[in-house]
Amino acid sequence: MSFRKRGVVLGNPRTPVVAKVEKSLPEGTRPSPHDGRLTTSSGTQSLDQLLAGHAGLPMGTSLLIEETGTTDFGGMLLRYYAAEGLVQGHHVHVLGFDDSWRRELPGLGSDTKEKSSKSESSSDSKMKIAWRYETLGNRVTPSREPAQAASPQQGTAASFCHTFNLTKKLESSDIKGQLYGSPITSPLARPTPFFKNFLASIAAKLANTPPSTIHRVVIPSLLSPTLYPSYACNPQEVLQFLHGLRGLLRQHHTRLTAVLTLPISLYPRANGLTRWAELLCDGVLELVPLGHQIQISRDPTSEDKAQGLLRVHSLPIFHERGGGLDEGWRREDLSFKLSASTGLIITPYSLPPVGEDEQQAKEAAEAERKKKALEF
Repeated sequence: MSFRKRGVVLGNPRTPVVAKVEKSLPEGTRPSPHDGRLTTSSGTQSLDQLLAGHAGLPMGTSLLIEETGTTDFGGMLLRYYAAEGLVQGHHVHVLGFDDSWRRELPGLGSDTKEKSSKSESSSDSKMKIAWRYETLGNRVTPSREPAQAASPQQGTAASFCHTFNLTKKLESSDIKGQLYGSPITSPLARPTPFFKNFLASIAAKLANTPPSTIHRVVIPSLLSPTLYPSYACNPQEVLQFLHGLRGLLRQHHTRLTAVLTLPISLYPRANGLTRWAELLCDGVLELVPLGHQIQISRDPTSEDKAQGLLRVHSLPIFHERGGGLDEGWRREDLSFKLSASTGLIITPYSLPPVGEDEQQAKEAAEAERKKKALEF
């Protein structure tokens, strides 16, 4: 009997090589860095970073944005959310408006052009020290492994969240998706079950589109008397609608997301209907505008005052494995500022130094006095 090495299997040691097939993700989505669940962008980069560390809104979840006062910061978040979906090729369903609502969406910013011009200028101004060794890194070395083609996801990783400009309107050439509007009939007309019709239209679109198509649901100013008739504020109608929407989200957990806004000046959080709405939504954020005069900043680098406070009551899938922030969002006060070029920016809130407000008020009064003195 001949000797053979211990641990060697008799027979053909070669196993057939199985080709590795990468699953292509739908446009505008990427896996969560925590648990790999599919996420999509909300259209606001700072809001994506806040959502329980998923770097986006997890698919199959809903986000309720509450707002006090008469401002419309929540409406701006909805417009960014809808514009991001149309640019990515998603299907956007809007309740309360028709297809003309698309004209109110902000246009794409020019950050991509600026980044490309900056990269070209930096390469031109690159130092030429030790130019002999510059081509060493580009030398091709022979390899026994077969060459791997570049993944198509690598080229689209940078386009997960676009930058929008409020001074522009979304052009038709940038729209890849479709917008479906569901206008509400006149309040004086006969009551119609538009909530049920809206859910039925969403279910029909989900059934008639390919499995790789992503859908977004936009519900602005829920229970607002300026948009919805009086019979739509019935708790039975609203809660059935939210239950039905939650059922669609759970049924199509890889294709559907929803964002809602609710004016809590009319329906405070102590109200039972508002509390039930918060329980039926996966994430709840509250926008509290500050009392000073609100102005939209055109320069994102300027150190302007915060325009409001952001309170996080719950986050989507925070209680599962995906939430890994150790409740730091509860201990830290957050603020937001609306910029015309970069959108809504969420930052930690900090009070200005003592006396800075008084100094700024004195300078403003002095400038106003000089301006009046110059007028004839």
